[in-house]
Amino acid sequence: MKEFWIYTALRMGLFLGAFAIVFGVWFLAADSVPVLWVIVVAFLISGVASFLLLNDQRTAFASKVEARAGKVSERYEAARSKEDLD
Repeated sequence: MKEFWIYTALRMGLFLGAFAIVFGVWFLAADSVPVLWVIVVAFLISGVASFLLLNDQRTAFASKVEARAGKVSERYEAARSKEDLD
């Protein structure tokens, strides 16, 4: 679960940083700031940034999930084979 929280916190940080930058630039360029458009643009920027910058964290999270899924699958197969023997 640690990998999940690290990846999620980094994604949130990237989004908040992108939101602050986009909001600031838009505020300097125009008097009114459409917050919905700022959110959309910040979401797109943070998505691309996370794809490029958070590859190591995403890989660690995926390997942890894969290991947990493998353990569950092994337990299921063990219970299934035990049931077949009875």
